[in-house]
Order: sequence, then structure tokens, then C-alpha cells
Amino acid sequence: MKAILALEDGSVFHGAGFGAKASACGEVCFNTSMTGYQEILTDPSYKGQIVTMTYPLIGNYGINSVDVESWRPHVAGFVVREVSPVVSNWRADQTLAEYLEGNGIPGIQGIDTRALTKKLRVRGALNGFITTENISEADAVKRAKEWPGLTGVDYVKEVTHKQAFAWDAKDEQSAAFDLVRGTKAEDARDVRKPLPPADIPIVAFDFGMKYNILRRLRQHGFQTQVMPATATAAEALKHKPAGIFLSNGPGDPAALDYIVREVKTLVDSGIPIFGICLGHQILGQAFGGKTFKLKFGHRGANQPVKDLESGKVEITSQNHGFAVDAKSMPADVAVNRINLNDQTVEGLRHKTKPIFCVQYHPEASPGPHDSTPLFAEFRELIKRKS
Repeated sequence: MKAILALEDGSVFHGAGFGAKASACGEVCFNTSMTGYQEILTDPSYKGQIVTMTYPLIGNYGINSVDVESWRPHVAGFVVREVSPVVSNWRADQTLAEYLEGNGIPGIQGIDTRALTKKLRVRGALNGFITTENISEADAVKRAKEWPGLTGVDYVKEVTHKQAFAWDAKDEQSAAFDLVRGTKAEDARDVRKPLPPADIPIVAFDFGMKYNILRRLRQHGFQTQVMPATATAAEALKHKPAGIFLSNGPGDPAALDYIVREVKTLVDSGIPIFGICLGHQILGQAFGGKTFKLKFGHRGANQPVKDLESGKVEITSQNHGFAVDAKSMPADVAVNRINLNDQTVEGLRHKTKPIFCVQYHPEASPGPHDSTPLFAEFRELIKRKS
């Protein structure tokens, strides 16, 4: 298949299509991760976006049924320099092209992803149109220009689970893999590390939550009740949680007044709260602050963040196009983490209430594990409060 990626500025990239024979609009962004394309495809935070991978060879280890991060892939389209013609991993169930085709997502390969990435860094995020169908350049550019973009749009309602549920009540999905050494007979795919008792009940709001967040919470002893994004504070508190978790998710945080209102109620209740990514932005608004759109966002597994309280630097996994405005924060909220690339807000801590949040993904997947201790910090916060 021939394929086209057109941008709102009139740029057109020609390449070879893979995945589905389809067309889609979205905000064109780039991710600097070298691995983890399956987790990126299935991260709900990418709803409404055409993702470009900066690493040149993608697809070499295929797709498997275990490493998905949500109930389906959410990207609008996928852009790579080259799709590996060979899949060589014992965990693979299918190829990347087959996975995209089965989920109706168009992909394009063979374009200059370096030139595209440089354009996005200089110009900022651009609306785009990707197609593997017989559509002219002029029509493709026209569709890219006509797409309204992400600002002011609520994508959370499209990716959240519609019904509440208890995560992994039988402890079948959360244990981490254990590396088998020596001559043991066990199959490495089935050997798991033991889980601690689930002794702290919490409610997690699903704004587009990645499954590895839920796995990490369980690995740290949390019994998690997941609530849809439309749930109220009162509905959450009926479960008598010891703490509240606010998840990641897609789109413009300023378009989520109904969520901010309920979170403000939870903030005022005094219950311990931990938020990440979109949850961090929602907390920032619940505190009385504002958010703004970044030029091209932070997407990758190598974002440096400095903890201003300890002086330590974490290398973090991130995926977001909006940020909290530090100057809008009230006096009782401390900015305690910053991004070392552009000095934007990466963490907040309330000075008098048991609430903290970060802009990045401590569960990684993909990415480094520098920030995993934040889950233990949440646990200690709850224990001190109780």
C-alpha cells in the first residue's frame, strides 16, 4: 500500500502503508523510546494522536497478548522509519502490522522521521492526517487543516472503563515475572514473584489508566477498586478507601470541569491522594491552578526530573502534551519536582494535606524504574494518616 502523512502546514510525507487500509486525523507527536511500542500503542493517553517513533527500526519483537496496557490500542495512526520484516521473540503472538490491521489503525513507514521530528520540535505539535487509502495530497492536507485538534476536547469519556470493577481480586494478573536461573524446570513465562497481602483498600479513578499502574499498586499491597471517570466523590467514598489514586489519561485537562469538581471534594475531605500525569493536572486545577499546552510535549522514556526536596534526579517515562502552570499554584501547594529540560512542573505536594502528584509515569512500561518508590511513598502516606 502507498501511504500519505499530511500536516496542517501543508507538508506531505509519502511512504509505504502497513496495518489497516484506513484514514485518520490526529495531533502528530513523537516518542523517543527505543522499545515499548506495544505499550505506547495501547496507552489511552495517546487517544487522538498520530505517534511517530524516533527510533528507526520498530516491530522486531512483534506483539504479544500480555504486554497490552489497556483494552485496545488508542493511537489514531503510527509512523515509523522502518517496520522490521522479521519478528523474532518467543513471546510474540503476531506482527505489528497484523495488530494494527486487526484494530483498524493505519501505519506509514519509509518516511524521514528525523525531518518530521525536527519540524515538530521547531514548529510545535501539528494536526495531521494519515491515510493508506487512495486520497490525493490536496485532500489530505485539507483534512489535516480542518481537524479541530485536542484543545478543549474531552477524550477521557471515550477511554475510561464504563463500569466500576475490583482489580485482580484473585491475584492472577499482578505478580511480576521472576527470572529463572540454572536448571529449574519451570517455564519462564509462568514463574512469578510472590505478592504481599492486599491490606490497604483504595479507589483508583480511571481517566485512561494503564494496566501496569494497577499491577504496581497491587505489588505494593493495595486492594484497588477502579471507578470510571464519571464517578462522583460520594460514590468513591462509599467504598471506604484509605486513599484515592488519580490516573493518567488523554486530552486537554482544562476540558474536564466535571472531574475537577469531584476531585476538589476529595481534596477538601482530607483523604490521602496520589495522582499521576492527567491526575496530576486535575489536582493542579482542583488546588486552584491552571494548565497550558506545551509546544511539543514530553513523550519518551528518558525525561530528567529533579526532586527539589532531596536533590535527586530521576530518569522518567512521560507522555503528555499539557502541563501545570507553576505561577498559578496557591501558597499552600509546593512545586517539588521540575523537568530539567524545560523547567516545567513535574511534581506537586500539598503543604498541609496528605496529597502529592507527579507529571510522569512511575509505573513506566516502557521506561526506567527510578520512580517506582512513589508507590511505596503513597502507602506510607496512608499509614501515617491512619
